[in-house]
Amino acid sequence: MTVLAESADARLGPGRPALFGTLGDAHTRLLAGPPAVEGAETLGDHLRRLGPLRLPDSPADVLELAQGGGILGRGGGEFPLARKLATAAAAGGSPLVVVNGSEGEPASRKDRVLLGFRPHLVLDGAEVAARAVGAADVVLYVHAGERTVEAALDRACRERLRSGCPLRLRMIAAPPAYVSGESSAVVSVLEGRGPLPRRRAAPVAASGVGGRPTVVSNAESLGHLGLLARFGAPWFAAAGSRDAPGSSLVTLAGGVPCPGLVVEVLAPVALGAVLTAYGADRPPPRAVLVGGYGGRWIGGEAALGAPLDRAALRRADVGLGCGLVAPLPSDGCGLAVTVRLLDYLGTQSAGQCGPCVHGLPALARRLREVVEGRATRRDLRTLATEAELLRGRGDCGHPDGAVALAESALSVFAEDARLHIRGRHCGGSATAGWFPLPRTPGMR
Repeated sequence: MTVLAESADARLGPGRPALFGTLGDAHTRLLAGPPAVEGAETLGDHLRRLGPLRLPDSPADVLELAQGGGILGRGGGEFPLARKLATAAAAGGSPLVVVNGSEGEPASRKDRVLLGFRPHLVLDGAEVAARAVGAADVVLYVHAGERTVEAALDRACRERLRSGCPLRLRMIAAPPAYVSGESSAVVSVLEGRGPLPRRRAAPVAASGVGGRPTVVSNAESLGHLGLLARFGAPWFAAAGSRDAPGSSLVTLAGGVPCPGLVVEVLAPVALGAVLTAYGADRPPPRAVLVGGYGGRWIGGEAALGAPLDRAALRRADVGLGCGLVAPLPSDGCGLAVTVRLLDYLGTQSAGQCGPCVHGLPALARRLREVVEGRATRRDLRTLATEAELLRGRGDCGHPDGAVALAESALSVFAEDARLHIRGRHCGGSATAGWFPLPRTPGMR
């Protein structure tokens, strides 16, 4: 992993603009509006706060607007939204827009917060996307069992239909699986085959559900599109950075007082500033997991100075991905936590290929031997080699995330690994509450 050489000023002195905030803070964008205690924003309140949605005159104008905004996908791939829309528009046929609210990352909450509290902002974005590609159908693909989100969207859809919305809106429950939100898995579910992600020759934007061009975009990306249509590209680019315009939502987990708190970051502020502002544990964390359970560990000092900016992190070979930022407390064992997460990722295989079915459990087993002091230096080298052999060999990208997690753990916690194989435990623990997991058959 490249060293994070870029940093951001962690001090917010007098007169400095507020660089991040939470739900209801007036200076935010996606999260601005009524506080959480008021529940989901109604259509009337939404329109009074932001004004009517101004759709460009033609699909070509919408595509030009999206291109000018430069919205990157707010998920694992960070794929440019304008390119996805252009692909679907050029494919012809009967396009479909999917609001991807599955959010299979167990600790992530950003899309659920948007859908549960600002549903009309997300539906605005879906309407803009539908205009861009000529779609009449919008599917709301929501994580199964999220009753608050389902209720908010059900009411929002009824409000919009009463107001004359021309789109056909329907809600589908996404299976509660880690891979359910991957775009090809979304298509597979909508075709009735369950969440089966695959590497595809053609993108789903060109040929997705039943061969229809299918725009699959998460709630945050569509929320940004709804704001972009109202306020234009220059306004949108005033937040974020040149290579990653717009604000970003992150979910705090790990050693923080309020796990699940969603924060909107409006500029490349230091990660440490955000953690400090919301009361993260002191002394500083040993490391921070960034990007989700298939993300990467960053060592404590480097992490605290790292800018929360998608482009800067990407240049350092760290993806912000789903936006999870999870510090490991100073008394935590990063290797033990990684074993626990690898166990979970191994249970989330779609069962399509050997790298998932056999490779991920083997990776977890070998790292467990290190943690339990039953490994040698040669075993450490073997573990690193086997992890590398898994990369890019799966039927989908699921094994690649587990490899990134394991490799970053072996790098960041290298000294701890040496202590463990000598029979001298590093002294840290792996408290379950730091990195929550759903109950899954087959997990330890």
